[in-house]
Amino acid sequence: MNTKDMFSFSTFDPSKMQESFRDFAEKGAAQSKEAYAKMKAATEEATKTVEATVQTAQAGTVELGLKAIDALRTNTEHSLSHLEALLGVKSVAELFELQTSFIRKQAEVTIEQAKSIQETAKKVAESVVKPGKEAAEKAASTFKAA
Repeated sequence: MNTKDMFSFSTFDPSKMQESFRDFAEKGAAQSKEAYAKMKAATEEATKTVEATVQTAQAGTVELGLKAIDALRTNTEHSLSHLEALLGVKSVAELFELQTSFIRKQAEVTIEQAKSIQETAKKVAESVVKPGKEAAEKAASTFKAA
C-alpha cells in the first residue's frame, strides 16, 4: 500500500449523490401528491356533508314549523268551537260542564302535540347530526390508514 492511497480521501462520486437526492425528492413529491389528494378528497366530502346537513336542517325546520302551525290551527278550532258552545249555555251547571270538558280535552291535545313536536325535533336532530358523524368517522379512518 503506498502512502498516497493511505492519506487520500475516499473516492467521492457526485453522480451517485445526485441520484440519491433525486430519488429522495421524487419520493417526497409523490408522498406530497398522495397526501394532497387525500386531503382534497376529504375536503370535498366534508363540503358535500355540510351541504346535505344544511338541506336536512332546512327541511327539518319546515317540518317543525308545519307541526307548530297545525297545532295552532287545531287549538284555534277547538277554542272557537268551545266559544260557540258557550254561547248556547242555558245554566251554570252546563257552563261548568262545558268548561271542564274543554280544559280536559285541551290538556290531552296539548300533551299529544308536545309529544309529536318532540319526536319530530328528535328525528330532525338525529338526521342533521348523522351525516356529519359518519363523515368524521370516515375521515378519521382514512387518515389512520395513511
